[in-house]
Amino acid sequence: MYGIFLPTLYTKYNRETTKDGIELFFDHGAPYFTVTNTGILDVIHEWESRGLIAEWREKFGIFDCISKSFIDPEEDLLSRKYVGLPGMNSICKALCNEPGVESKFGIGVAKMEWATDRNSWSLISLDGRFLGDFGGLIATDKILASPGFTNLTGHPPPLDMNLAPQLASRIEQVPFRSYFVLMLAFSEPLQTISVKGFSFKNSQVLTAAFCDSSKPGRSSASECWVLHSTEEYAKKVIAETGLEKASDTTFARVSEELLQEFQRTGLCTSEPYFMKAHRWGSAFPSASIAKEDKCLWDANKPLIVCGDFCVNPSIEGAIESGLAAASKFMEMCRRVAEQRI
Repeated sequence: MYGIFLPTLYTKYNRETTKDGIELFFDHGAPYFTVTNTGILDVIHEWESRGLIAEWREKFGIFDCISKSFIDPEEDLLSRKYVGLPGMNSICKALCNEPGVESKFGIGVAKMEWATDRNSWSLISLDGRFLGDFGGLIATDKILASPGFTNLTGHPPPLDMNLAPQLASRIEQVPFRSYFVLMLAFSEPLQTISVKGFSFKNSQVLTAAFCDSSKPGRSSASECWVLHSTEEYAKKVIAETGLEKASDTTFARVSEELLQEFQRTGLCTSEPYFMKAHRWGSAFPSASIAKEDKCLWDANKPLIVCGDFCVNPSIEGAIESGLAAASKFMEMCRRVAEQRI
């Protein structure tokens, strides 16, 4: 038996219900993804043919907060943008339902133990349960051997440095960026905004805004926007409140400050009927640690680590790393099979 354990990061799809029972959906992780590597286009086309993703065909721009006007978009804003259907987590859901895949959700792995006598990995959950023996593992969590795991869970990192020292040392200190996002719902469209996604120039608080309800496959009953803070703003708040789970007071403050900045632009002319902030404390890596190989592995103890932090911090980078990990894993399986003959 083989195992893959991973966190939900970029493709987060959030369902919210208002006090009036209205259901709202937000992509509050990655708003979309682009593809520059032609080597993965076959995968993208397959997902399109299966109805998992679609191109987001809308206008995008840049808003200058000093001149309070939209300026000419940069070249990368003109590239094709893909979104999941009906949400950004559709790809992960589909992969979890592939034949031969058994998925377990809501289970955190607290410890990875290598059983030399069985040549297998034993996994222990956060609540101390034995999760099984696995002939090989693929992990996508960059805090697998990082102190950041302890900050989030109160447990030591799952991967003991002594079990895979070279691999663990490379992922131990993956640098990351923090952001806040604000999910907003309006009863009427914001008529002053001529685009459905844009970045902010000359703002110390906001870096981008995206109209989720304009994406294919989304409900247009309400106009839903997601605002992304700047890294500098998030650093300031976290420096004051810490990386522990943010309090309701902190989220209320962030919500008000991000909304006020949005309103100061003159683009947001009405009050939202729903507003909720979320913090991405360590989800976005700021460095790539395996650009050439696109994943990390320990051949002696079948273990592969992959993710956007190996290639580049994007969904495209995660796809490239995942494909490389799959190829390396199949190679390991073939070697094991040959040794048994």
